[in-house]
Amino acid sequence: MNDNEGDARHTKGFSRTWDYLRAVLGPLAALLGVIVLFTVADFLFADGTFGTFRNLRTITVQTCVIAVAALGMTLIVISGGIDLSAGTALSLAATVLAWGLREDIAVRVWHGDNFATASAKLEAAQQAVLAQQGQADSTASRREQFELRKMRLKAILVQKLEWSKSQLEEAPDDERAKLQSRITALESKLQRLDVPELVFRNDRAWQAGVPNSAWSAYVALAMGILAGVGAGLLNGFLISSLRVVPFIITLGTMTIYLGLGNMLSGSVPIRPSMEYHVPAWLSAITRNTPDALYWGFPYGVWMALILGLLLALVLRYSVFGRYVFALGSNESTARLCGINVAKYKIAVYALAGLFIGIAGVYQFSRLTVGNPQSGLGLELRIIAAVVIGGGSLSGGRGAVLGTLTGAAIMAVIASGCTQLGVENPVQDIILGTIIVGAVTLDQVRQRRWSRE
Repeated sequence: MNDNEGDARHTKGFSRTWDYLRAVLGPLAALLGVIVLFTVADFLFADGTFGTFRNLRTITVQTCVIAVAALGMTLIVISGGIDLSAGTALSLAATVLAWGLREDIAVRVWHGDNFATASAKLEAAQQAVLAQQGQADSTASRREQFELRKMRLKAILVQKLEWSKSQLEEAPDDERAKLQSRITALESKLQRLDVPELVFRNDRAWQAGVPNSAWSAYVALAMGILAGVGAGLLNGFLISSLRVVPFIITLGTMTIYLGLGNMLSGSVPIRPSMEYHVPAWLSAITRNTPDALYWGFPYGVWMALILGLLLALVLRYSVFGRYVFALGSNESTARLCGINVAKYKIAVYALAGLFIGIAGVYQFSRLTVGNPQSGLGLELRIIAAVVIGGGSLSGGRGAVLGTLTGAAIMAVIASGCTQLGVENPVQDIILGTIIVGAVTLDQVRQRRWSRE
């Protein structure tokens, strides 16, 4: 090899390295530029609160849902795929979580009923007994059913009473009064079970004061996350087995997940009680109040950063990460190298579904409601975060840092425009322009690299 060839290779290698650095550092520079722009504009034309630490904290909280979901989308985009169902899968996960909390799922699994359904069945059994007073045989049978229903409701109340008493022993002083009132309410309900006139369904006092089981929040949380994983598994299985482009498959499953969420919720948002159903630690994930902050931010922000760090380590240092990049760079070559393409595609979408499920938990923590409709359109913002962060829709390129930066850029723009009084349609136009510019820049970069 002569000196000219060596110089040419050195120049080519330097050019690619420089392009890679620009792809990684470019989004960070863009984020810094956007922050400076809106800080100056807010100082000149508004109240000057954009650049405060409080507003920064608010922006990070607003970023979390998109950022966590976009981590999963980063995997998919690097592997050469796309997922249009991410938004509705995310809202399905949040809906499943909300349903599990409302239904007190741990008690329902253990006893076959929760407090509300057991009360309704007991009332129905009592009404049946009263309606059949003149028929001795039927009355005896129905009274036996009534006693069984009464025993089941009593078991549920005793379990909740024991849990509340165990909580009281370790509760801080500011919580003891609330717990004591719950214990008193539960004891009163147990006494009322021996009163012949039992009418519960329309008695608000009867329905109030009964907290969820200690395990229901954890079971509901696992159900919500598993709903996201299941959605990802289904996407990966259909894409790898049917060999249809991911765009079409996930366009179909987007509607499927929306329908499943509406079936579960009855097309009505599920609103668990914040006092009796939703534990404080779950609502504190994205709560921006002083009692929920750790080192200045909600612990959900730190969790998102830890998830991003773990994913970055997987992509950088694991065999799985190298295979993901190989799939996106050239799937045919990856297959010839012995990579089980179908297996790794399923794994990629399942892992992405895990992040989608966690993002669903974040969304519920922010909205405290399970609404299947709330995910519509989120998939575009999730994909945009990856693209703005330097990910290539052609596959083979993407970075966790870039994705988190892309999500932050969108949140900063939304916050800055809101503080400046820019209308939502104009914000959408700005965001769309940025996405088109990011994709165009990616295509220019791809053509340049192909020529080299």
